[in-house]
Amino acid sequence: MIRDLMQDAESRMRGAISALESDLGGFRTGRASVHLLDRIVVEMYGVEMPLNQTAVVSVPEPQQLAIRPYDANAISAIERAILKSNLGIMPNNDGKIIRLNIPRLTEERRRDLQKMVGRRVEEAKVAIRNVRRDALNDLRDFENEKMITEDDLHRGQDDLQELTNNYVKKVDTIGGKKEAEIMEV
Repeated sequence: MIRDLMQDAESRMRGAISALESDLGGFRTGRASVHLLDRIVVEMYGVEMPLNQTAVVSVPEPQQLAIRPYDANAISAIERAILKSNLGIMPNNDGKIIRLNIPRLTEERRRDLQKMVGRRVEEAKVAIRNVRRDALNDLRDFENEKMITEDDLHRGQDDLQELTNNYVKKVDTIGGKKEAEIMEV
């Protein structure tokens, strides 16, 4: 019973970590990354589709992304989607490939991005702590209903706190790496 509760809590904490990683993957760091375009949705033929389902995205140079649509008629729709996405990058179209030149970040923009990363990291920590709170409430309910002993409750609380500490450390590590990547010139 406690083991199931811990496994559920751990899977929910893992979910918070993966949400943070995917969220931070979309941050522009001055280097080209295909993950910059993960959230872009292209409207083609009356249907909205993720960009990666309408084109191949590659990184031919460290400061450039190349987007090669599967359908040549999709170029204008992809360009509109990129412009609408507020990435702050102007697409260059040669008729077959769309190129995105990633500009270098200014010091001020780096500081802003660093603050945004800090906020996202804090949100992930709050999510992990909320999972801990829910699991603690469940443990207390189990003890109140005499499903577990008081010793089991204390052991479960200690294990849950250790699990929480481990995931908070992982969040800090991920955030630290992203902040270092952003501040790198």
